Amino acid sequence: MTSRIVYEAAGFILGLIFGSFLNVCISRLPQRNSIVKPGSHCPECKAPIRWYDNFPVLSWLFLRGRCRDCNQPIPWRYPAVEMATAVWFTIQAARLHTILHFYFFNSGHNAPSSYAPFAIITNLAVTILGFLLIGLMVMDWQTGLLPDSFTWTGIILGFVLICAQAIFLGPTEDQVLLTRNSIKLTSVGATTDPGNVFLTGPEALIGGRLLAIVGAALVLLVIRWLYRSIRHREGMGLGDVKMLAMIAALLGFWPSILSLFFGTLVASLYGVYLLVRGRAAGSTRLPFGSFLAAGGLLAAQIGDRIIDAYSQLLR
Repeated sequence: MTSRIVYEAAGFILGLIFGSFLNVCISRLPQRNSIVKPGSHCPECKAPIRWYDNFPVLSWLFLRGRCRDCNQPIPWRYPAVEMATAVWFTIQAARLHTILHFYFFNSGHNAPSSYAPFAIITNLAVTILGFLLIGLMVMDWQTGLLPDSFTWTGIILGFVLICAQAIFLGPTEDQVLLTRNSIKLTSVGATTDPGNVFLTGPEALIGGRLLAIVGAALVLLVIRWLYRSIRHREGMGLGDVKMLAMIAALLGFWPSILSLFFGTLVASLYGVYLLVRGRAAGSTRLPFGSFLAAGGLLAAQIGDRIIDAYSQLLR
């Protein structure tokens, strides 16, 4: 099998390319500008960027962070976003290598055959989520906006991917059965059958993810309504609601709640820091979407382990 380093190198290069495109989205989408036209140009002097000045990270270093034409500084955000996306893609490429090695080159495993495409699609979902969250984190921090073109796209992609996973389920995998002591289904002229299938595997998987999306959105909608009822002012935008629904679409309900927990914790700590330093007041608004995005990235990486560990404590 191809070495892990090859996967990681390919992921890093692909991440740099997507990171460069993400910078275009960050610069233009909040202003509702096209990400296609015009081509890459300096935001100060509007001069087109030459092809040899458009290599991710390297061109910024070679130009010493300044435009070749007007000599104005190029924000460090550009290489930072490119590197963050590259690192994220590298991590997911390494995980893809592990998945392929386990299912196709390790004869000792006894997992069902459907788990391989299931795991690959999950890996793809996490990769897409990271791309979207990095962009949303920066956009909310800089502009206070969370464009629908990112959040709704993530929700739709998450639903499409869960449908793709449902295709690979085995005949009886993930189906929900009515137990002998549960509801008993009968039909005209038939005897009671306590073992009817209540939901097939695809129905349970897709329906569960739809409920996760709606449930995650409702959690923030209720919090938003309570805050407005108590404080008589808006405390959270609908963009945050759609972002949490996006995380639920790509990860599931409990990882999205874990993202909310992480985001709220970090935002609270940052708010306390600003208050102590005298740089904020009690009414100062924070870019909560940025902290929620950071929580989503963390939940995507270690959320399963935390949820599993917590579940063990409750047993």
